[in-house]
Amino acid sequence: MRRSLFLLTPCLLLASILSIGLAQAAPTYGPELEGFTYPYPRQHYNFESQKTQLQMTYMDVAALGKPNGHTVVLMHGKNFCGATWEASIKTLSAAGYRVVAPDQIGFCASSKPENYQYSFQQLAINTHGLLEKLGIQQATIIGHSTGGMLATRYALLYPDQVDKLVLVNPIGLEDWKALGVPYRTVDQWYQRELQLSAEGVRKYEQSTYYAGHWKPEYTRWVEMLAGLNQGPGKKSVAWNSALIYDMIFTQPVVYEFKDLTMPTLLMIGDADTTAIGSDVAQPAVKAKIGQYRLLGKQVAKMIPHSTLVEFPDFGHAPQMEDPEQFHKMLLEWLAGH
Repeated sequence: MRRSLFLLTPCLLLASILSIGLAQAAPTYGPELEGFTYPYPRQHYNFESQKTQLQMTYMDVAALGKPNGHTVVLMHGKNFCGATWEASIKTLSAAGYRVVAPDQIGFCASSKPENYQYSFQQLAINTHGLLEKLGIQQATIIGHSTGGMLATRYALLYPDQVDKLVLVNPIGLEDWKALGVPYRTVDQWYQRELQLSAEGVRKYEQSTYYAGHWKPEYTRWVEMLAGLNQGPGKKSVAWNSALIYDMIFTQPVVYEFKDLTMPTLLMIGDADTTAIGSDVAQPAVKAKIGQYRLLGKQVAKMIPHSTLVEFPDFGHAPQMEDPEQFHKMLLEWLAGH
């Protein structure tokens, strides 16, 4: 899985060419990603929460061929959507799994409420309501990035209904606030999110998500995020994003990994450097946070029934960087447990 450093220069050249294209013709989408094509039909779960009528969009994909009787629920990250699980949905479905991939409230194709007290507990409860509606009593929960924090909280709230837990480069493997990262107010996050651009997203994702590399297929996901943030619902999208960042920063899960009771797989791209607030942290603090080469090993020791799989020299999204290798290891572990 290791990559030659000689690939870096052409990758950067390709990224520069692609960034010109992004700047010239970046698409925009509606506040619930209207206009963006999902890989499978969108369905809607309507419910009331915090005196507000909400709609959670989700994909429910049946097993292809002979069903194995198991359901997998995919939880996306902060800058991702259910749609970004496209390759995983296809692979898991082909292996006999029913796959449910929701967009959480505040994200992507789901509602962006004007006022909402975001918590991982609330998002977990919302997701549990969806699964109850679908008649799903037990599932394997797979969470990536921020979805890893949510998957952890879900597994802690509903341990008897989670048969297996998979965390893919989850954030929240450390408590950034306790390590010295300064607090941003929601208003400060809001102003930051209003400035989001396709070029800024691409640069950040290339350096962090893909360890300096770039492939043409990544452009679709840059356009998805930037198009949502630059569309007619820009202010609503930015405001919900700000509230969500505050949730992520102030609600650590690292102290409760020890309480997980189900078999847990940690899948870690060890070149990842994601850390909330690293851009405003002092140099000494920034140097010690987001070190996934260390964090994966540390957290694997905290979780009672854990297996650690590391992807050397991969970044924040190994399921997108090398889908074939990622899914091979995922399916082997699922079959063995």
